[in-house]
Amino acid sequence: MDFEKIIHAISQTGSELSENCIAAFSQVAKIRQVSKDEILIREGQLSNKVFFIAQGSARVYYLKDGKDITDWFAFENDFISSINSFYLETPSEHFVEVLEPGVVLELTKEHVKSLSSQFPEFNELEKKLVTKTMLRLHQRIISIQFETAQQKYLNLLQVRPDIALRVPLTHIASYLGITLETLSRIRNKRI
Repeated sequence: MDFEKIIHAISQTGSELSENCIAAFSQVAKIRQVSKDEILIREGQLSNKVFFIAQGSARVYYLKDGKDITDWFAFENDFISSINSFYLETPSEHFVEVLEPGVVLELTKEHVKSLSSQFPEFNELEKKLVTKTMLRLHQRIISIQFETAQQKYLNLLQVRPDIALRVPLTHIASYLGITLETLSRIRNKRI
Protein backbone atom coordinates (compact mmCIF):
# COMPACT_ATOMS: atom_id res chain seq x y z
CA MET A 1 0.00 0.00 0.00
CA ASP A 2 1.55 3.31 -1.02
CA PHE A 3 1.51 6.68 0.68
CA GLU A 4 -0.82 8.26 -1.89
CA LYS A 5 -3.57 5.68 -1.23
CA ILE A 6 -3.17 6.08 2.52
CA ILE A 7 -3.37 9.90 2.29
CA HIS A 8 -6.49 9.58 0.14
CA ALA A 9 -8.07 7.36 2.82
CA ILE A 10 -7.10 9.83 5.56
CA SER A 11 -8.60 12.69 3.56
CA GLN A 12 -11.85 10.72 3.28
CA THR A 13 -12.04 10.27 7.06
CA GLY A 14 -11.27 13.85 7.98
CA SER A 15 -10.28 16.86 5.93
CA GLU A 16 -9.00 17.32 2.43
CA LEU A 17 -5.27 18.00 2.69
CA SER A 18 -3.49 20.50 0.45
CA GLU A 19 -0.59 19.44 -1.76
CA ASN A 20 1.86 21.31 0.51
CA CYS A 21 0.45 19.56 3.56
CA ILE A 22 0.65 16.17 1.86
CA ALA A 23 4.25 16.83 0.86
CA ALA A 24 5.20 17.76 4.44
CA PHE A 25 3.19 14.83 5.79
CA SER A 26 4.98 12.38 3.50
CA GLN A 27 8.35 13.61 4.78
CA VAL A 28 7.60 12.68 8.40
CA ALA A 29 5.13 9.78 8.25
CA LYS A 30 6.39 6.24 8.29
CA ILE A 31 4.56 3.37 6.61
CA ARG A 32 5.06 0.06 8.39
CA GLN A 33 4.10 -3.53 7.75
CA VAL A 34 2.82 -4.97 11.03
CA SER A 35 2.30 -8.55 12.05
CA LYS A 36 -0.41 -10.24 14.09
CA ASP A 37 0.14 -9.92 17.85
CA GLU A 38 2.70 -7.13 17.42
CA ILE A 39 2.55 -4.69 20.33
CA LEU A 40 2.70 -1.09 19.10
CA ILE A 41 2.48 0.49 22.56
CA ARG A 42 3.08 -1.14 25.95
CA GLU A 43 1.59 -0.37 29.34
CA GLY A 44 3.92 1.98 31.23
CA GLN A 45 5.51 3.29 28.02
CA LEU A 46 5.16 6.94 27.07
CA SER A 47 3.08 6.90 23.90
CA ASN A 48 4.31 9.55 21.52
CA LYS A 49 2.93 7.91 18.37
CA VAL A 50 -0.40 7.65 16.65
CA PHE A 51 -1.16 5.00 14.03
CA PHE A 52 -3.50 5.07 11.05
CA ILE A 53 -4.72 1.58 10.16
CA ALA A 54 -4.41 1.39 6.38
CA GLN A 55 -4.94 -2.36 6.34
CA GLY A 56 -5.77 -4.78 9.16
CA SER A 57 -7.00 -4.22 12.68
CA ALA A 58 -5.76 -3.49 16.18
CA ARG A 59 -7.09 -3.11 19.68
CA VAL A 60 -6.40 -1.11 22.81
CA TYR A 61 -6.50 -3.16 25.99
CA TYR A 62 -5.36 -3.08 29.59
CA LEU A 63 -4.67 -5.64 32.27
CA LYS A 64 -6.73 -5.51 35.45
CA ASP A 65 -6.10 -8.08 38.16
CA GLY A 66 -4.55 -10.38 35.59
CA LYS A 67 -7.51 -10.05 33.19
CA ASP A 68 -7.10 -8.75 29.65
CA ILE A 69 -9.83 -6.14 29.00
CA THR A 70 -10.35 -4.71 25.52
CA ASP A 71 -11.12 -1.00 25.52
CA TRP A 72 -11.60 -0.38 21.80
CA PHE A 73 -10.91 -1.68 18.31
CA ALA A 74 -9.55 0.01 15.21
CA PHE A 75 -9.97 -1.19 11.64
CA GLU A 76 -9.13 0.20 8.22
CA ASN A 77 -9.29 4.00 8.10
CA ASP A 78 -9.20 4.38 11.90
CA PHE A 79 -6.51 5.97 14.00
CA ILE A 80 -5.33 4.27 17.17
CA SER A 81 -3.07 5.23 20.05
CA SER A 82 -2.96 5.29 23.81
CA ILE A 83 -4.94 8.54 23.87
CA ASN A 84 -4.25 9.67 27.44
CA SER A 85 -0.56 8.95 27.12
CA PHE A 86 -0.34 10.68 23.74
CA TYR A 87 -2.07 13.90 24.83
CA LEU A 88 -1.23 14.05 28.54
CA GLU A 89 2.34 12.76 28.17
CA THR A 90 1.86 10.19 30.92
CA PRO A 91 2.80 6.51 30.89
CA SER A 92 0.29 4.44 28.97
CA GLU A 93 -2.30 2.50 30.93
CA HIS A 94 -2.95 0.46 27.80
CA PHE A 95 -1.37 -1.86 25.31
CA VAL A 96 -2.02 -1.38 21.60
CA GLU A 97 -1.91 -4.74 19.83
CA VAL A 98 -2.18 -5.65 16.14
CA LEU A 99 -4.92 -8.24 15.56
CA GLU A 100 -4.32 -8.94 11.87
CA PRO A 101 -1.26 -8.56 9.67
CA GLY A 102 -1.48 -5.23 7.91
CA VAL A 103 -0.12 -1.80 7.17
CA VAL A 104 -0.07 1.24 9.44
CA LEU A 105 1.03 4.79 8.97
CA GLU A 106 2.98 5.96 12.02
CA LEU A 107 3.26 9.59 13.08
CA THR A 108 4.98 11.00 16.16
CA LYS A 109 3.42 13.59 18.45
CA GLU A 110 6.15 16.04 17.47
CA HIS A 111 5.19 15.67 13.82
CA VAL A 112 1.47 15.96 14.58
CA LYS A 113 2.13 19.24 16.43
CA SER A 114 4.33 20.54 13.64
CA LEU A 115 1.87 19.68 10.87
CA SER A 116 -1.06 21.10 12.89
CA SER A 117 0.73 24.40 13.43
CA GLN A 118 1.82 24.71 9.77
CA PHE A 119 -1.36 23.58 8.04
CA PRO A 120 -4.88 24.59 9.13
CA GLU A 121 -6.36 21.59 7.30
CA PHE A 122 -4.17 19.19 9.28
CA ASN A 123 -5.20 20.93 12.51
CA GLU A 124 -8.83 20.50 11.42
CA LEU A 125 -8.17 16.82 10.69
CA GLU A 126 -6.74 16.34 14.18
CA LYS A 127 -9.77 18.06 15.77
CA LYS A 128 -12.18 15.89 13.78
CA LEU A 129 -10.36 12.71 14.77
CA VAL A 130 -10.28 13.65 18.45
CA THR A 131 -13.99 14.51 18.31
CA LYS A 132 -14.76 11.21 16.57
CA THR A 133 -12.85 9.35 19.29
CA MET A 134 -14.65 11.24 22.07
CA LEU A 135 -18.05 10.50 20.52
CA ARG A 136 -17.18 6.82 20.09
CA LEU A 137 -16.08 6.58 23.73
CA HIS A 138 -19.19 8.44 24.89
CA GLN A 139 -21.37 5.97 22.97
CA ARG A 140 -19.44 3.12 24.59
CA ILE A 141 -20.14 4.53 28.07
CA ILE A 142 -23.87 4.77 27.28
CA SER A 143 -23.81 1.20 25.98
CA ILE A 144 -22.10 -0.11 29.11
CA GLN A 145 -24.53 1.71 31.40
CA PHE A 146 -27.87 1.16 29.70
CA GLU A 147 -27.83 -1.73 27.22
CA THR A 148 -28.32 -5.44 27.76
CA ALA A 149 -25.60 -7.86 26.67
CA GLN A 150 -27.64 -8.75 23.60
CA GLN A 151 -28.21 -5.09 22.67
CA LYS A 152 -24.48 -4.37 23.02
CA TYR A 153 -23.61 -7.25 20.69
CA LEU A 154 -26.27 -6.40 18.11
CA ASN A 155 -25.20 -2.74 18.08
CA LEU A 156 -21.59 -3.80 17.60
CA LEU A 157 -22.64 -5.96 14.64
CA GLN A 158 -24.48 -3.00 13.09
CA VAL A 159 -21.30 -0.95 13.16
CA ARG A 160 -18.92 -3.81 12.35
CA PRO A 161 -20.77 -6.84 10.82
CA ASP A 162 -17.51 -8.70 10.11
CA ILE A 163 -16.03 -8.35 13.59
CA ALA A 164 -16.50 -11.99 14.62
CA LEU A 165 -14.54 -13.04 11.51
CA ARG A 166 -11.65 -10.72 12.30
CA VAL A 167 -11.40 -10.55 16.08
CA PRO A 168 -11.20 -13.40 18.62
CA LEU A 169 -14.48 -13.82 20.49
CA THR A 170 -12.66 -13.47 23.82
CA HIS A 171 -11.71 -9.90 22.86
CA ILE A 172 -15.28 -9.13 21.74
CA ALA A 173 -16.72 -10.45 25.01
CA SER A 174 -14.18 -8.44 26.99
CA TYR A 175 -15.02 -5.29 25.01
CA LEU A 176 -18.74 -5.81 25.65
CA GLY A 177 -18.13 -6.45 29.36
CA ILE A 178 -19.64 -9.93 29.25
CA THR A 179 -18.34 -13.46 29.64
CA LEU A 180 -17.42 -15.61 26.67
CA GLU A 181 -20.22 -17.98 27.66
CA THR A 182 -22.80 -15.16 27.54
CA LEU A 183 -21.51 -14.09 24.14
CA SER A 184 -21.79 -17.69 22.89
CA ARG A 185 -25.41 -17.90 24.08
CA ILE A 186 -26.25 -14.61 22.35
CA ARG A 187 -24.59 -15.76 19.13
CA ASN A 188 -26.38 -19.13 19.25
CA LYS A 189 -29.77 -17.40 19.56
CA ARG A 190 -29.08 -15.53 16.30
CA ILE A 191 -28.33 -18.68 14.28
